[in-house]
Amino acid sequence: MTRAFYLFLAAAALTGPALAQDTEDPATVAHEMRERQMQLFAYNLGPLGGMARGDIAFDGETAALHAGNIASLASVDFSPYWVEGSSNEELEDSRALPAIWENLEDVEQKRLNLVEAAQALEAAAGEGPEAFGAAFRNVGQACGGCHEDYREPDED
Repeated sequence: MTRAFYLFLAAAALTGPALAQDTEDPATVAHEMRERQMQLFAYNLGPLGGMARGDIAFDGETAALHAGNIASLASVDFSPYWVEGSSNEELEDSRALPAIWENLEDVEQKRLNLVEAAQALEAAAGEGPEAFGAAFRNVGQACGGCHEDYREPDED
């Protein structure tokens, strides 16, 4: 499948809830959009993580495809997703901490860090498994940097 196909899927997944904004609570719609965005990240990070761990044989073409999707997804302006009233204090299914709305500039900087790391990952996909693995760790750190500060931890 081509990168354009994945981006079409991303757009379709993200615009469906947006079309319902006239009839649904904006905070709920924003939360749903964030969830779909994170699902798209997870879908693309899965095979990349398998390659980085050595569970899946490294394939530069596949790595470049998924890394390109990650870079595209990270480049989306997330600001419409941060609607007040969509934190874990207001919505039962949300894991977004209220600290987001106190630090929107930091949240945006962390997204820009992810964009940079994702672009480096895309470039490293053609350089072989070692360079790819290092770049993948940087993407994980960029994701974790935001999640550690602004997302409720998993319930384990």
